[in-house]
Amino acid sequence: MNVLFVHGMGRSSLSWAPTLIRFRSRGIKPFVFGYSVARQDFSAIVRRLVKVLMDVSKLGDYALVGHSLGGVLLRAALHELPAKTLPPKQLFLLGSPVVSSRLARQLSKNRLFRAVTCDCGHLLGSDERMSSIPEAHVPTVAIAGIRGVHGRLSPFGSEPNDGIVSLEEVSAGGFAEVLQVPVVHTFLPSSKCVADIILDRVLDINS
Repeated sequence: MNVLFVHGMGRSSLSWAPTLIRFRSRGIKPFVFGYSVARQDFSAIVRRLVKVLMDVSKLGDYALVGHSLGGVLLRAALHELPAKTLPPKQLFLLGSPVVSSRLARQLSKNRLFRAVTCDCGHLLGSDERMSSIPEAHVPTVAIAGIRGVHGRLSPFGSEPNDGIVSLEEVSAGGFAEVLQVPVVHTFLPSSKCVADIILDRVLDINS
């Protein structure tokens, strides 16, 4: 079984390092897909990702793991795969919004945010663009962090959140399985708890 990991916006493939070590130790071959939102717009990144998915699919059964924007990219890329491409056995979305992000909407007027996040930042804050990304028709597990700050000073009020996205923004896709973990957004890719959840399911598929 192979597993492709796609990092979130503003991160790099290094964010997966502890998880990649755990997967290799269990005999699973990991692949990583890297990108920069400052250099390419969303559509260009998706086109590159489609090619990588096609290459990985030729190696046999595989699963996909996307953190934050990485999960959005994976959902978009899966929709663009040629019909005869082997689909993934499972898709894992880690703190990945399926509707527009409240935080991205709030920051959309900030010049620095716009300069750093470019087209992908705009997409995350756009109801129209986020709603245009189709549902992934593969078994999907949404993993939501709930260790964000709550209360009067939080942009999420009393809603469960991971500091960047709320539980509602991550689970609004009507997924069969939504798992809550006591982890903040930044540490979802490197969390042992999250890695163990994914490993258990991937190994079960592979057995």
